[in-house]
Amino acid sequence: MRTRKKKWAPGELENNPRILRDESRFAGRLREFFGNDRPIHLELGCGKGRFIIETSRRNPDVNFIAIERDETILATAARRAEENAASPSLFFVLADVNDGLEFIRPGEISRLYINFCDPWPTKKKRARRRLTHENFLKLYEKLEIPEIFFKTDNRILFEASLESFSRAGWLVKNISLDLHALNSPDNIMTEYEEKFSPFGPIYRLEAEPRSC
Repeated sequence: MRTRKKKWAPGELENNPRILRDESRFAGRLREFFGNDRPIHLELGCGKGRFIIETSRRNPDVNFIAIERDETILATAARRAEENAASPSLFFVLADVNDGLEFIRPGEISRLYINFCDPWPTKKKRARRRLTHENFLKLYEKLEIPEIFFKTDNRILFEASLESFSRAGWLVKNISLDLHALNSPDNIMTEYEEKFSPFGPIYRLEAEPRSC
């Protein structure tokens, strides 16, 4: 679905202090940028920011970066972060993950969140674009990311992801086939999750490379 453009979005992208511009200049210098040795957590495809904003508020001892490829959606997330007192250590990057994570160096990211990514179900050759495909898992392992937290409402994607993690040699744990049935207060919902969870179960897992 195409996002409706907002007249205020370009100004937000230009002036919001939470948006990192020319992120390549921070390559290998993320800890220097944050000015501390706290762990750095990364979300791929943050949407309008509900999840990462609340996660940052609950974890003030963690630095956060959220990536989103849609300009209007990213502008919305960054504006919400300012309006809702998100952690001062939360920043956003406008980028397409499929183009790589060029500004990140091995060992900088302590946790990766992948929430409700595009399942790419229509054509088999498109499966490689899934953020849990083996090609991406190799990239995450190369970047020495020690753990991934993954959620989806798409059963086909979840099952394919389990297979991908297995083929790539990752250890999968804390698997849930109906996350909301657990009523866990620790689960922070995305906008998408709140909207669509009444129509079916939410699947979740955690994964780590066996090399860690």
